[in-house]
Amino acid sequence: MQSFTEENYLKTIYHLSQVNESPVQTNAIAEKMQTRAASVTDMLKKLFDKQLIDYKKYQGVTLTTHGETVAIGVVRKHRLWEVFLVEKLQFRWDEVHEIAEELEHINSAALVERLDEFLGFPKRDPHGDPIPNRDGIFEPSLNVNLHQIPKGNYAVIIGVSEHSPAFLRHLEKLELTIGVVLELIEITEYDGSVELLVNNKKINISREVAQHILVNRKETV
Repeated sequence: MQSFTEENYLKTIYHLSQVNESPVQTNAIAEKMQTRAASVTDMLKKLFDKQLIDYKKYQGVTLTTHGETVAIGVVRKHRLWEVFLVEKLQFRWDEVHEIAEELEHINSAALVERLDEFLGFPKRDPHGDPIPNRDGIFEPSLNVNLHQIPKGNYAVIIGVSEHSPAFLRHLEKLELTIGVVLELIEITEYDGSVELLVNNKKINISREVAQHILVNRKETV
């Protein structure tokens, strides 16, 4: 069995490995977990001894099959708890991440499976992130970020890649939430800012915001 800290490291390594397929570097882990590189190195040695990672100094880290299974299990619990908090306890989507960070470490397979069934086997969490099934399999997704949509096209928001409360509140203020259909009117050549038509209103967002909004293209409204 892994400690809370070990599970957090495995989950972090997993998320970083999804961004870049090459081995995850110690400094990237330290930055993500807001800790010192020396502390990361100490933990990596422990995870290596437990055969949860493959690790060679200066060459980066990869998860073993067992390590990946543990990490995906933590991700599954986190996202199921977020669904529960939003759908059943009426938390807002910008309030649930830190609470789910605590709940994800509850070590009961029976509880997780009953929670999944109780929620109706959801495929995505409140931020649009896919929820792996009990076998650790993610449903394939064809989403792209909003900045990749050509102008004049319609799209539906299906998720976000930035989960900070400030970012989520900003989207809510702009009415850019999950399920909203929008039209991309223009991408400014100078700074990459994007003009959208949402609920018959024109709004402008920065390149950075657009790159964190995940959408599926639609042929028409």
